[in-house]
Amino acid sequence: MSEQQHQARKRFGQNFLSDPNIIRKIIDAIRPEPGERLVEIGPGLGAMTEPLMARLDHLHVVEIDRDLIARLKEKHSPEVLTIHEGDALKFDFGSLVADGAPLRVAGNLPYNISTPILFHLASFAERVKDMTFMLQKEVVMRMVAEPGTEEYGRLSVMLQYRFNMGRLFDVPPGAFRPAPKVMSSIVRMVPRPVAECTATDEDLLGRIVTAAFGQRRKTLRNTLRDYMDETDFAALGIDPGLRGEKLDVATFVRIANHVAAREE
Repeated sequence: MSEQQHQARKRFGQNFLSDPNIIRKIIDAIRPEPGERLVEIGPGLGAMTEPLMARLDHLHVVEIDRDLIARLKEKHSPEVLTIHEGDALKFDFGSLVADGAPLRVAGNLPYNISTPILFHLASFAERVKDMTFMLQKEVVMRMVAEPGTEEYGRLSVMLQYRFNMGRLFDVPPGAFRPAPKVMSSIVRMVPRPVAECTATDEDLLGRIVTAAFGQRRKTLRNTLRDYMDETDFAALGIDPGLRGEKLDVATFVRIANHVAAREE
């Protein structure tokens, strides 16, 4: 099947990267080295796959589209490319680090599942060296947003709790086929040391952050009423009249740990 014959599938959120200069810039940003274990999510037509393979001894890919899987199998030997067939949202990335070698992750993430896949990948952070992704610019801006900004929200807090992140550069719509209607950005995510992730109950932290941003215009007194009362806010020195967007990650962790300790 030729590249022209493959129709991008909307249900898989497919937009194929086609600009060689952008591809080169992304590969240089990833900096793959021989001997490293790297997995690419959604190889598509192989725009990044082949340049990655040129620098690695072996590459793993996760792909859901059967037509694209067939193309990859036809073109590449299993000695240099391992294809994991299925949904990246359900894939056990931990299975690729059974020997203890840290995993590197990269890919052009489908816009329609970007947030759930980022949360899925966060669960494997302890076994990952770094992740480099292309995402919708709007999503990347939310990921790296600072407290007090319009973009700052649940995604910002939960990912910044687990990763140090940086937006590297933007990718224009014209670099894709078909061209999306939005700008894209490249983001690098490096897991923070476990010692820095100090929430005693990370599930509770997630619930509190979700509640705080569930109704953005309401104050913490209202959004966190199931977790905190005036006494709790006073004990932590937090103004209950603030909105969730004003709190940094460390403050959310303090709240979660206070609630966890009170419930013991």
